[in-house]
Amino acid sequence: MRLHTILSSAVAFALAAPFALALAAAPIEIDLSHRLDEERGERLEKVVERFNSRQKDYQLKVVRRVDGDAPKHLNLVTREEQAQFMAAKEEFKPLYQVMQQAKEPFDGRKLSPELRVGLGDRKGNLFALPVALSTPVLYINKAAFRKAGLDPEKPPKTWAEAQKAADKLFDSGSTCPYTTSWPAWVHIDNLSAWNGAEVATAKGKLDFNGLVQVKHTAMLTTWSKAKFFTYFGRRDEADRRFAAGECGMLTSASSLFSTLSEGRKVETGVSALPYHDDVQGTPQQTLADGASLWVGAGKKAAEYKGVARFVSFLLEPDLQVEFTAVGGFLPLTPVARAAADSQLLRADVAGLDVAYLQLQGKGALRELRVSQIEPVRVIVEEELEAAWAGTKPAKEALDNAVERGNVVLPAALKGQVLK
Repeated sequence: MRLHTILSSAVAFALAAPFALALAAAPIEIDLSHRLDEERGERLEKVVERFNSRQKDYQLKVVRRVDGDAPKHLNLVTREEQAQFMAAKEEFKPLYQVMQQAKEPFDGRKLSPELRVGLGDRKGNLFALPVALSTPVLYINKAAFRKAGLDPEKPPKTWAEAQKAADKLFDSGSTCPYTTSWPAWVHIDNLSAWNGAEVATAKGKLDFNGLVQVKHTAMLTTWSKAKFFTYFGRRDEADRRFAAGECGMLTSASSLFSTLSEGRKVETGVSALPYHDDVQGTPQQTLADGASLWVGAGKKAAEYKGVARFVSFLLEPDLQVEFTAVGGFLPLTPVARAAADSQLLRADVAGLDVAYLQLQGKGALRELRVSQIEPVRVIVEEELEAAWAGTKPAKEALDNAVERGNVVLPAALKGQVLK
């Protein structure tokens, strides 16, 4: 009887064992939310697929973020959303704590200071991981420059030189001598930093209606009237126009260079963002901006281990090189930068070199950026559009932008990001 019981138990265990092992082997699911467009979303999917294929303990799933959703395990935040997420830090777990508790090697201080502005404390501890960073630069259509009698190997360094180039491009038949993407980011945040002007007071009040900003906005209004400047929209619409060969010059993200080089429809030159040489102490330093990766609070310890594993994966030098080659983004660590310089063709890192030189210039790193605060950004771009269309003088437009922006700023900085 006892033998029968033992055999029965053994048979039952043998039958149950595969099921139990299957349960034990089931990967831990981790959600990564985003609001990227279709093309960038597909790139993210490929990165996640590679991580999933390399190990079997965790399964990352990419989901689109919807208003009202609670934070997921991982949340990819765009430049425009960053200030809102900072205002709701209690809904997220600091990245450095996640990495420490998971015992994954990680030191946020190894990232250059300009890459972690607004994402960490004074000790270098990171709340979130900066990813997909870039800075604005000037692109030129070399064929258009030759047609206009301009030397494509000597792109404009100053806005005064850019105006002369735009004049010659126009005379040669160009219907779009100059255009820009991301107007608030390029023409307020970075225009100010590059030319030594502030966008806010020491007490955090918006203050980007000074002489430098007004002069620059008025200059572009004059260019618009003269058909030197064509405005296509608030995001990256101008990138596509330039890539199609329609425009002679473009100011946009340094990360665009790899896409333009890959497309090969336009022979593209890349140069530093122009500066105003009649402003003392210029040029100074542009700003590194882009997406950041945030970790939702209240998750399980085993899930946080998977999150930490994915972050370590993202920081691998080989993957950082690929981000630079395919996406044109700035490598996050010195090791990754060295790897990019050694593994990529010099033509492929031309945009990267220009971007790094701009970021190494003198000047204080600015934490408050109007392009990172969505309600303020919308107001700023409305007023810039009014100035460039000639319906408001530049001074009035920027005065209005500062006044309206300061009204919504406190609520924008305190607002809950997902509720």
